[in-house]
Amino acid sequence: MTGTVLDAVPYFDVADPNFSITSAAVHEARERSWYARTNYGLAVLRYDDVNRLLKHPRLRQGSVAWPAHNGVTEGPFARWWDSWILNKEGEEHHRLRRLMNPAFSPRLIGSLVPRFQALATELIDGFAEPDRCEFVSEFAEPYAARVIAILLGIPESEWPVIARESATLGLALGVTFRENLPKIEAALARLYAYADELIADRRRTPRDDFVTRLVNASRDTDKLSEQELRDGLLLLIFGGFDTTRNQLGLAMQTFIRHPDQWRLLAERPELGGKAVEEVMRVNPTVRWVTREAVEDFTYKDLDIAAGTTIHLWSESAGTDPRVFGEPSFDITAERKPHFGFGGGAHHCLGHFVARSDMSEALPLLARRLRDPRILDGAEWLPDSGNTGPVRLPIGFTPAS
Repeated sequence: MTGTVLDAVPYFDVADPNFSITSAAVHEARERSWYARTNYGLAVLRYDDVNRLLKHPRLRQGSVAWPAHNGVTEGPFARWWDSWILNKEGEEHHRLRRLMNPAFSPRLIGSLVPRFQALATELIDGFAEPDRCEFVSEFAEPYAARVIAILLGIPESEWPVIARESATLGLALGVTFRENLPKIEAALARLYAYADELIADRRRTPRDDFVTRLVNASRDTDKLSEQELRDGLLLLIFGGFDTTRNQLGLAMQTFIRHPDQWRLLAERPELGGKAVEEVMRVNPTVRWVTREAVEDFTYKDLDIAAGTTIHLWSESAGTDPRVFGEPSFDITAERKPHFGFGGGAHHCLGHFVARSDMSEALPLLARRLRDPRILDGAEWLPDSGNTGPVRLPIGFTPAS
């Protein structure tokens, strides 16, 4: 990690695998300046500035430039990335959101909650050892993948396909993107083939489920094109798995640091929803939200040129003492909104799914895994971009 001062403004090399976006150095920089310079552009560190710039009229969604930042400007992955609803603007973005939104019916998602609960219980019952587990492979990964299988209406036994290929695609969100590109594009091709089979099946045999609603997505005379349907379904498979798997691991890390809150969650499972929000405030898997300047403008004391990439650092904003006071983690507290699902027009389309499945899993884990602790052998993705555990061995006292 590097943290030097240039013209009194902090600088961070965020491409360094040893850099930590949640480090004391970043928090110290937040006290000196509302922003920092990085080798990817500007980084915004304070809550109020992140909140304003998320919705600033002279900024557009900026993650569209992420592949180019890593030297990837053509090929199947660059084309798929450009297709994301997240990377669209204006009427094109509104149109795709309008067409896809009905598939995320709260009624449909709510009806799946008992299955989420049963799944969490099944996985905990199936731990290979009674007092320890490798949390990623034994819980977070199968839970996230099987939730997607339940949502898509496919056999839960197919979860390893979703997990394996989505986890490989997730490498594109980290600083090792370029070196992993060949296997990322191979995983993309396999998931496209999987999505094509799923779409063809629902056209032959429609159901009252998520995929059928997406296949039939239309508004008046407007419909999703075939390519839009394929691209969108692939994004939903990948995004739904990757975010939930990583965030569950980060939740365990957070609660292990705050055992009193873990015990409280076990006693009061109705706090599951608030637990998810508090974890995502202080330890989000999405470490930054990206914007890009569409024209020159001045914000506060800073002239920002058109084309500048601006990363809004979600953990730094979510723990800003100007808004949240001294560092704390309290699942009963009323807080201002966090930025773990982005914000503004580009607020995550699948947030309700992620909130629902995690808010059911965490209280069940708290009741069954008492006094959890991290064992030797934990392995983590780099702490920038999107992050989470690769391996997370946990010891615990099983509930009697």
